[in-house]
Amino acid sequence: MSKARQQSRPRLIQAMIDAFGQPDLRRKILLTIALLVIFRFVAHVPVPGADVEAMKALIGGGEGIGALVGMLDLFSGGAMRNVSIAAMGVYPYITAVIIMQLLVPVIPRLQAISREGEAGRARINQYTHWLTVPLAALSAYGQLMMLQQYGIVSNVGLSGGSLLPTAAMVLAMTAGTMFLVWLGELITEYGIGNGVSLIIFAGIVSTLPEIIRGGILAEQTGGGLLSLLIFLLLALAIIVTIVIFTEAHRRIPVQYARSLFRGGRMYRQSGATHIPMRVNSAGMIPLIFAMAMLIFPGVVAGFFVGPVGQENFANSIVNLFSSGSWLYWALFFFMAIGFTFFYSMVIFQQQNLAETLQRQGAFVPGIRPGKPTQQYLTRVITRITWGGALFLGIVAISPFIIEQVTGIHTLIFPAIGALIVVGVALDTMRQLEAQLLMRRYEGFLK
Repeated sequence: MSKARQQSRPRLIQAMIDAFGQPDLRRKILLTIALLVIFRFVAHVPVPGADVEAMKALIGGGEGIGALVGMLDLFSGGAMRNVSIAAMGVYPYITAVIIMQLLVPVIPRLQAISREGEAGRARINQYTHWLTVPLAALSAYGQLMMLQQYGIVSNVGLSGGSLLPTAAMVLAMTAGTMFLVWLGELITEYGIGNGVSLIIFAGIVSTLPEIIRGGILAEQTGGGLLSLLIFLLLALAIIVTIVIFTEAHRRIPVQYARSLFRGGRMYRQSGATHIPMRVNSAGMIPLIFAMAMLIFPGVVAGFFVGPVGQENFANSIVNLFSSGSWLYWALFFFMAIGFTFFYSMVIFQQQNLAETLQRQGAFVPGIRPGKPTQQYLTRVITRITWGGALFLGIVAISPFIIEQVTGIHTLIFPAIGALIVVGVALDTMRQLEAQLLMRRYEGFLK
C-alpha cells in the first residue's frame, strides 16, 4: 500500500490497521475482546433461586432501596439487575487492593516484602487474592439478606434448612467475582491494557443502551427536547473536563549530575528532566471510598426494613442515604474531597521521591537534596491536590446537578462511570501506542 494513501487516512483508523497487521498485536486485541465477551455472558447467569423480574421491578421504582440497588446495578454493568453470580463485579478485589495498599506502609513485615522486587509484588498480590475471598463472601451474604427483604431471593439464613441454599448462593457469587478477577489477570498478561480495569470499563459501557433508552423515555414523559439537549451538553462538558483533569499535571524540573570515565579521566555531565505530578493523582479511588462509606448505612439498614409503605427507623435510614437525598450528595462531595487528600498523601509518602532522587544523584534546581526537597514536593502535591479534590467532588455530585438543571429524573448520568471509562480508555490507548511505537508505527496519540 502506498505511503500517500496511508497518510490520507485518519490517524486513528491507520493505527488500528497497523495494529491488526501485526500478528502478535492482533492476537492480543482479539483475546481481550473474547474475554470481555465471556464476562458479558457471565453477567447474565442468575443466582440459583433468584426472581429476576422482582429485581427489575425494584430498580424500576427508583426510590429508597431501589435507588441504592440501581446505583449498584449501574457499576456492575447490569449484572445486579439480572441477579447474576457476577453482581458484585470485581469490587471486592478492588477493596482488597485498597486495604493492602493502606496496610503495607503500616505493617513492617508487609513493608519488607514489598521491597523484595518482583517476588515481593507477587507475594503481596497473593495476599490480596486471599483477602478477596472473605470480602466477596461477606458482600454476597449482605446483598442476599437485603434482597430477601423484597422477595427477590428466599431462604437466606444461617440456621435450619436455610444454611445449604444460602451457602450455594454465597459460593456462586464469590466464585463469580473470583472468575472475573481471573479473566482480568488473563487480559493483563496476554491481552492489551489492565484487565481488571477493562472488566469495569466493559460493565459500564454495556449500560449505555439503557441510558439512551432512558433519555428517549424522559423526552416522551414530559422532560422536553430542550431539557434533553441541555442534559447532553452538560454531560459532554463533564466528559471533556474529565479528560482535561485526567491528563493535567505539573512538571517539576530535575537535574542529574553524572560522572563518566573516558580516556582515563572523569568528566561531569549534567542532564535535565522533570517529574510529572498529576493534579488527580488519586484517580477514581476516593470516589469508590466515598461511595462505599455512603452505601454502607443503607445496606445495613436494608436488613431491618419493614414492608413497603410502613415507616420505621431502618426505612428512614435507607431513604436518607439514597441518591434522592440532599444529605447524600452533600456528604458525597465533602467525603470525595477528604478521601482525595488522604489517598494522594498515602501514595506520595509510599513513593518517597526525595530519597529516590538523592540516591540517583538528582536534585530540584534551587532546592537542597534530602528533607528540603521532601518539604518542597509535599507543598506542591498539597496545592495541586486541591484542584484534583474539587474536581472529584464536582464529578461526584454532577448527576444531582444535572438532574436539578434539566429536571430529568428518569435519566442518570454516570459521572463516576465516565471518569473510570475515560481513565481506562486513555491507559489502554497508551499501552497500544507503546506497542505500535516499538514496531516503528505511528500510534493513536500525538
